[in-house]
Amino acid sequence: MQFTRRNAILVSAGAFAALSLPKLASAAAGDDAIAAFTGGADMADTGITLTAPEIAENGNTVPIEVNAEGATEIMVLAMGNPTPAVGTFKFGPLAGSQHASTRIRLAGTQDVVAIAKMADGSFARASSTVKVTIGGCGG
Repeated sequence: MQFTRRNAILVSAGAFAALSLPKLASAAAGDDAIAAFTGGADMADTGITLTAPEIAENGNTVPIEVNAEGATEIMVLAMGNPTPAVGTFKFGPLAGSQHASTRIRLAGTQDVVAIAKMADGSFARASSTVKVTIGGCGG
């Protein structure tokens, strides 16, 4: 078989498409997780606070805090990770506060999203972009 310029272009286009698919799949997985959590309901921009560093030197341990007074559940997603779901915090009626803090792993620079389900059934959303200098998911 003779390797022509046309074959080289087709092979490189196929390789580019194959490398782009995981990123598109993880973004779709994050959107699917949000839709499953909210049931497609509208989300307010107030009522939840997400605190994350603007720059994280190491993606293996990125500290975050979420706070949503009156929430029954808070879901945290790292939209650029291969598996976007970070965790869901559930608060019962006897919870003293609806606050959680943890350290998460980020594959690279991406948006961290927190969605709170309030006691009245409404939803609130907050997001923060974290710039990661050294990725934490194998990078």
